[in-house]
Amino acid sequence: MTRVQHKTPSPLEQVRRRHRVRVASTPGSASSRKVTRKLSPADERLLQRLLQGEQDFIDSPVFYEEDAETKIYNEVPDVQKPDTTWYHPVMDDLSSASRSRTIKSSQQVILTGAEERILFHQFNYARYTVNKLQKEVRSQAGHIPTSDQAESILSWHRRAERIREQIAETNLALVLAMAKRTRMSEVDFADLVSEGNMALLRAVDKFDAGRGYKFSTYACRAILKAFSRQGMKLSKYRQRFPTDFDPKLEKSNFLETKRADFEKDTAAEVREIVQDNRADLTDVERTVIEHRFGLESGEEKPMTLEQVGQIIGVTKERVRQIQNKAMEKIRRELESKFLGHGAEELENPEEAVKPAGSN
Repeated sequence: MTRVQHKTPSPLEQVRRRHRVRVASTPGSASSRKVTRKLSPADERLLQRLLQGEQDFIDSPVFYEEDAETKIYNEVPDVQKPDTTWYHPVMDDLSSASRSRTIKSSQQVILTGAEERILFHQFNYARYTVNKLQKEVRSQAGHIPTSDQAESILSWHRRAERIREQIAETNLALVLAMAKRTRMSEVDFADLVSEGNMALLRAVDKFDAGRGYKFSTYACRAILKAFSRQGMKLSKYRQRFPTDFDPKLEKSNFLETKRADFEKDTAAEVREIVQDNRADLTDVERTVIEHRFGLESGEEKPMTLEQVGQIIGVTKERVRQIQNKAMEKIRRELESKFLGHGAEELENPEEAVKPAGSN
């Protein structure tokens, strides 16, 4: 005969077995005549947590009516489930363009007041049933649940979690809407959205649909209060742990300064080209450029196309053509001088000489 060797459980497994929830078979039931289905470790941990506390719920007279379960779950229309594929704010680039992104109407599910009452009655009835089963287990000897009670507690708890998730996902747009209208630059947008999601879940747990209000009214206020608490918490943290000024952390304006200096030098170079006529401009072209961009005097106000046309006796469209031809000559002169020294940046010398406010 082959001897079967039993492996000694590890110390960690022994501790787990001592703290494992015991489940008794229901006397006289089919489960007492056959081996009870063994709960998975995850189910055991969940059952233990549920038996240690007391399930909260929002009470309603509907729960105590005859055939309440049938009326709440079977005799009501199905509520459309939301599409949450659009919701990934943390993955998005948090630029102004992504923040202004709107939800497509085909992705948005807006519940009516009646549909909200259906979901919240189903959600709270499931929590009410868990609460009732918890009290039954505590009234028994040893506080040991039967296999039927354990299965029922886990089943009703998972049903409540599914409905809670459906309600929260349907109202995710409220979190983004409140986050966008909240001006809290010191709080990261991702942290703000995360705090709003937690506030939304707490609002689902505490909302009483029997009072006749819309859930969005209650949830928006709860989300804004959560944002306010987050800002106050961060402010107190910064007061307690102040950061010394570090010039290295300041934003550099090197690029802006370099670009401004480059434009200033280019404008001066273009002015010299026109005054010295190094671009071989005709008298008419020089007149147009000087009057259009105020090159004769630094204080002269630039003229419009129509005003220059009245001086030289042509239409403003003809002035535009003369101006474009002259600018092309100036561009070629600039490229010939600055070839190999950043000429590729001089794509539009007109902007270099055009003062602010010109037409």
